[in-house]
Amino acid sequence: MEVMDETPDFVIKNKIIPSSSSTTTSPTSHNPHRPTRPRFPTHLDAPYISSSVRIICEILAHASSDDIESALACTGIIPTPDLVHEVLQLSYNSPSSAVDFFRWAGRGQRLSPYAWNLMVDVLGKNGRFEQMWNAVRVMKEDGVLSLPAFASIFDSYCGAGKYDEAVMSFDVMSMHGVEQDVVAVNSLLSAICRQENQTSRALEFLNRVKKSVDPDGDSFAILLEGWEKEGNVEEANKTFGEMVERFEWNSEHVLAYETFLITLIRGKQVDEALKFLRVMKGENCFPTLKFFSNALDILVKLNDSTHAVQLWDIMMVFHGAFPDSLTYNMIFECLIKNKKVHEVEKFFHEMIKNEWQPTPLNCATAITMLLDADEPEIAIEIWNYILENGIFPLQASANKLLVGLCNLGRLSDVRRFAEEMLNRRILIYDVTMHKLKKAFYNESRNMRDRFDSLERRWKTSQM
Repeated sequence: MEVMDETPDFVIKNKIIPSSSSTTTSPTSHNPHRPTRPRFPTHLDAPYISSSVRIICEILAHASSDDIESALACTGIIPTPDLVHEVLQLSYNSPSSAVDFFRWAGRGQRLSPYAWNLMVDVLGKNGRFEQMWNAVRVMKEDGVLSLPAFASIFDSYCGAGKYDEAVMSFDVMSMHGVEQDVVAVNSLLSAICRQENQTSRALEFLNRVKKSVDPDGDSFAILLEGWEKEGNVEEANKTFGEMVERFEWNSEHVLAYETFLITLIRGKQVDEALKFLRVMKGENCFPTLKFFSNALDILVKLNDSTHAVQLWDIMMVFHGAFPDSLTYNMIFECLIKNKKVHEVEKFFHEMIKNEWQPTPLNCATAITMLLDADEPEIAIEIWNYILENGIFPLQASANKLLVGLCNLGRLSDVRRFAEEMLNRRILIYDVTMHKLKKAFYNESRNMRDRFDSLERRWKTSQM
């Protein structure tokens, strides 16, 4: 880890202000393996900033380092705390200019702790770690150093792939007068786990530090989120087990439990997830409706209707877990895709009983599936419900009904429904009429005449 230079870069009122001319440039420019530094938001991305902030940001973007302070002084703008904060927030892409502005703003006034935290973050996010630590030393001397500055340091080091330096920063917190408490531990855990495939490193840190700092539920929740992101079911099981062993079942930890369950479901260990859900019910730990929606969405995408229905049944018995239209339609879609005829009928009745409408797409695909399965009465029931409740657009379901009934040879029903659709000015597609014509003409002379009459009405409706 970089050590703090004992010689101040610039002194104003006996306080050390890091100078842009003595920076250690970002390691990004020297390491071909390091990702390109991301572009941060600038004043050009912020249309609603004040004119004063915009003027200063323009100076920082275009003036040379030697001219910045004099240019700022010429504006006559007073660097109020809010203005300093806003300018620094928009200066991440120009760390040298941010330093010059910070020095100028600090002349004749005491800068806020938040301004110092922002300066630490700007320097850290740009890999200027030596300057960052110089700023930390000044903050300590000024009595404004606190945990948020170290949280920023952790995040900057981890974002640069310097995990050992991040941990060493935690180790020296107490030397700088900041307590190494569980909030600090969780800040470093979060910083590590935000990076790709680094949860094992976070676990290693927690295993070391928990000898001196007791972790809390958030500590394990952070790890569980990391394991979920990585899809590591085995490690998630271990972390979850330790969490329950340490804290027992606790309704305050439900969101962490949900993360674990989602990891199991994504890992296709749905039976295990359902088992834990039943245990949670017995422990009065009720998952949120958002969890059920997310879990059902995963199962629908996996086309796992069996487990989706089981999860649905569990959701229905959980106190406070009331399904909405989206949840109903996800299950309905999954049952339709898996051609679960009787389940589709049962579920449709439950939906309409609870006054949740199926989507137009689900209606159309359900009608097709039911007619293909030789269940025309249920398909017709859905069609009648669509008409009665005005589930628009109607065309897709209407044409699916006509074609499906035609394929079953129920031409009298086809003619009756087609006449009704024309009366309601529902569009019947050309391709549908072509299929109907072929079926009617092949049936008999009488059916041919009936189709011709229907076709004349259809053509008239097209005008």
